[in-house]
Amino acid sequence: MSSDEEKQLRAGLFHATEQGYDVLAKGGSATDAVETAVRALEDNPLFNAGKGAVFNRDGVNQLEASIMNGNANSAGAATLLTTVKNPVSLARKVMESNFHVFLCGPGAEHYAKEQGLEIVDPSYFWTKHRWEQHERGYIHTADTPIEKCTGSSNSLSPTCTHVPISERNEPHDYSHLPMGTVGSVAVDVNGYLAAATSTGGMSNKWNGRIGDSPVIGAGTFADKAVAVSSTGAGEYFIRQGTARYISLRVQLLGESPRQASRAVIAEMKTTGGDGGVICIDPDGNPSMIFSSAGMYRAYCSTTTENVPVVGIFGDEVIAPGDIHIEI
Repeated sequence: MSSDEEKQLRAGLFHATEQGYDVLAKGGSATDAVETAVRALEDNPLFNAGKGAVFNRDGVNQLEASIMNGNANSAGAATLLTTVKNPVSLARKVMESNFHVFLCGPGAEHYAKEQGLEIVDPSYFWTKHRWEQHERGYIHTADTPIEKCTGSSNSLSPTCTHVPISERNEPHDYSHLPMGTVGSVAVDVNGYLAAATSTGGMSNKWNGRIGDSPVIGAGTFADKAVAVSSTGAGEYFIRQGTARYISLRVQLLGESPRQASRAVIAEMKTTGGDGGVICIDPDGNPSMIFSSAGMYRAYCSTTTENVPVVGIFGDEVIAPGDIHIEI
């Protein structure tokens, strides 16, 4: 990561957190705040959600998101999206339908259009750096230039595919491929909690793959005790039911959200999973627990004098609950 890239990432995190916190400062709901923050990240091409989503192995951006209102015990989610500009807003529309919780694919996109959400051409999600990451995933030797295997990167466009999908070899190791998620948790003046999560998933994922981000109880959960949003290797979060697991430890074991999230992420690490969670409780106590080398994160409250503080690397501590787990 160059110093310029780091500055841009920090600025993006600062802006999104500022936007969400402004909603709370004006007396808005936690649900409004998390949607606002996540939309800001979806609109920023630097983050793996919305405009900055990665490509699947067929060269398509498939997006997904979820949201949950802890006070109302209501939730909404959508996945396999290719034309909805802000998936988190569709997730909220689903939640507020008070009928279904989870929609996918063309049906979800039809509902988004019916609800007046902004629909875009799939090419809107194309970005040069994500396309190059997609192509790089099929190169067997790290020192082989992209140009030799896939044609000049200068000629990339939203419709090009230099190597037919049928001729590409599936990478044996996905660990070097970009992942990432954007999420937000908040507590409002009433003490009500909310969480939201959005992503483009794993670079070069199989067509139709669904990660943890839209799965209520895995990538997102909120009740009256804690709000949780997850990021990392989604399959592990789904198997563990991470977000709900944290909530249950709080309720049944009497742990604080910080204790619970630390125990849950440590347990996942022992099974081979990497990632992290952000949590908040009704008193505004934050937790940012992660086992990966770093995690993009930011926090804002009266304790930070209403100004967002931002962290990226594991050795940064931006709040009392900002903990890097090493096992």
